[in-house]
Amino acid sequence: MSWTYIQGILMLAGINMIAVLGLSLLTGFTGLFSFGHAGFMAIGAYVGAWISASPASTPAGLGLPFILAIVGGGAAAGIVSYFIGRISLNLKGDYFCIATLGFGEAIRLIFNNVNRFGGARGWPGVPGRSTFLVILIADVIAVLFLANLVKSRHGRNMIAVREEELAAQIAGINVFRYKMISLIISAVYAGVAGVFFAHYMTFIQPKMFSLTKSTELTIIVIFGGLGSISGSVLGALVLTALPELLRAFEIWRLVFYGAAVILIMVSRPKGLMGGMELTPSGIRKALVERNALREAKTKLLADAQSGEED
Repeated sequence: MSWTYIQGILMLAGINMIAVLGLSLLTGFTGLFSFGHAGFMAIGAYVGAWISASPASTPAGLGLPFILAIVGGGAAAGIVSYFIGRISLNLKGDYFCIATLGFGEAIRLIFNNVNRFGGARGWPGVPGRSTFLVILIADVIAVLFLANLVKSRHGRNMIAVREEELAAQIAGINVFRYKMISLIISAVYAGVAGVFFAHYMTFIQPKMFSLTKSTELTIIVIFGGLGSISGSVLGALVLTALPELLRAFEIWRLVFYGAAVILIMVSRPKGLMGGMELTPSGIRKALVERNALREAKTKLLADAQSGEED
């Protein structure tokens, strides 16, 4: 297994990680399940490709620097998410999830029928600007921004919305506002991931951003652990690399992939991290909780034994 091949897997995992971190904010910390984030990735991918592709290419682009493609792709996804949020964020429970699912499929079908961007045939010749170093830097920035956001007052308000929406509203938290902020930030993350994905593959096609992609992102968030940034990072690395490690099984690899995910979720219902963070404070907190649980069990057992003796 060559370093080039390993580097390619790590780059793909890094791209998925950006989208998963954004979805983790929406689902893991705010409590809104979305099955339409592939749509935001598609918007970022196509807008980013249009900004950076050469005017002489087919389809024609603007030929601007890659940094503008990243900013433009993320901003386009964020703007679209604002209008989607105005329509759908008042929906409760499963209805919001269904609305995002419909949005994701609608975006795919729109790009499928817009010949300006290649239509169903796809867009070949996207500049290969996504490098290992650039993706690594973007991942670090994405993790640091999300970690600081979650620790801030705004992050705590989002968690309060997740835990009990009505109680948060009574406490004076503008629930709709924080849902909107969470949706926009997660969409920007997905849009930026779409830009990197387009410039990594150098070819994009609407079917790359189908419901399957949205489902994959949601599975990674749940697999890593809801409410855990570390879990999202580990989940993206494991579930991106796992299909490649199972490639030797050819047609059976997706079966083994699904079985492995089910096995881990059954053995770890809260995901790999279960809400814990791989930070010094997070590890200390987990150890304190584990010791407290052990002491409670020991005391309960001792009380039960003394009751039997009496």
